Amino acid sequence: MTAAQAHDQPMSTALIRSEARLLVPALMFIALVVAAVASLGAPLITSVATTFHVSLDSAQWTLTIALLSGAVATPVLGRLGAGPHRRVTILATLAIVVVGSALTVLPLPFAWLLVGRAAQGVGLGLTALMMGVARDHLPEERSAATIALISVVSIIGAGVGYPLAALLAEFGGLRAAYGLGLLVTAIAFVTAWRSMPAAPEGRSAHVNVAGALVLAGGLLLVLFLAGERSLWSRHLAVAVTLAVAAVLLLCVWAVSELRTKTPLLDVRAVRHPAVAGANIAMFVGGSGMYLLLTLITRYAQTPHSAGYGFGLTTFVAGLVLIPFSVLGFVAGKLTPRVRERIDGPLLLAGSAAIVGGGFVLFATARSNLAELLAAMGVLGFGVGSFSAAMPGVILAVTPKSETSSAMSFNYVVRSVGYSLGSAIGGLILAAGTGPGHLFPDDSAYTTAALVGIGAMAITTLTSLALARRRSPETNPITAPSG
Repeated sequence: MTAAQAHDQPMSTALIRSEARLLVPALMFIALVVAAVASLGAPLITSVATTFHVSLDSAQWTLTIALLSGAVATPVLGRLGAGPHRRVTILATLAIVVVGSALTVLPLPFAWLLVGRAAQGVGLGLTALMMGVARDHLPEERSAATIALISVVSIIGAGVGYPLAALLAEFGGLRAAYGLGLLVTAIAFVTAWRSMPAAPEGRSAHVNVAGALVLAGGLLLVLFLAGERSLWSRHLAVAVTLAVAAVLLLCVWAVSELRTKTPLLDVRAVRHPAVAGANIAMFVGGSGMYLLLTLITRYAQTPHSAGYGFGLTTFVAGLVLIPFSVLGFVAGKLTPRVRERIDGPLLLAGSAAIVGGGFVLFATARSNLAELLAAMGVLGFGVGSFSAAMPGVILAVTPKSETSSAMSFNYVVRSVGYSLGSAIGGLILAAGTGPGHLFPDDSAYTTAALVGIGAMAITTLTSLALARRRSPETNPITAPSG
């Protein structure tokens, strides 16, 4: 080695370490932004209804449509992110999110607001791509911790965006709240432009367009049925017909994915016990986690005239999410260290048990706000550790080239689980609302909490079963050809 080469080597190593230090906060920031912006619809539903003179059900679509577009875009972006054009995919997606954010701020009709919210929701598909970048460009031990935190911030983003949006809406109006989304998405685009590296050479990714359309149709029906709770009570035959159509579409998609050489999502990989068990745990556990989040926030905003509740304003109710976000982040930081001593599935089981404890606390003690905050904190810690442990379970048997695709499937499962949890909560509370009453009986919340305890018990048992089936040496799944 010449003197010049010896001099250049430490310089290049220092440069790589410097770039890695800049890359980690960039990945975290982008994942946080897309999650927070997608959640902006939740605290602004009432403001949208009054500003645009539409019903609350119509205003609800500002949240629902973002979740729908995110669920549809996630597997497509995951496949594109597995190929050589990952950087372009990330930048193009963020550009769409920025344009959508601009549409929410401009004084346009309600239909354009929905278009803008759908464009913002597309950004939810970037979380899996951020994990793929981390796994490709960071040292193994650093990438594992970073991926865990990316998973966590994608969850607690709602807790960050909710109170900020509510505060801006309260003092500056609806456009000011959506203006926050435009500002942070523009910063995220510039951050990605400066920090996102190109994908490693030798990658290829072909998008099965027909499969993507069939999957999109199935997911749209599933999430639509989960969000439109009134359809099941008023038009049961229509709801059942749409549910059958959704199942058929998803079955057709699964069969086509098994037959094609370029699957959108590798269905064969999902059959691996570790991946299948993790996704089942994600689906059932996600339903329970979002159910408790919905119950606590709704209970906090129920006026005293109902005989319970605290009558909190939208902004103050958003502050109730602070324990969720803070303890969720703390759990996300701790989990990678604990993961060195405890197997991933056991961590999932323990995290699910913690969330179950949050349900127990809510079911038995909610007479004052401190107890509600405690339940929200327990939920945040459980969700944070569960989210941080989940990628490790899946990626332990997944090739690097398939990171984005494998985690995209998990995030689709999570989206469906969250929507189902929200729907279950709405159905139980609606069933507990007496004729002529605006609010459900207090006992309806207890019933919903018991259902959540059952969901988390199933999640815990599924994770324990997964831990018992795992062998000491776990072999990665072979990447699909093409």
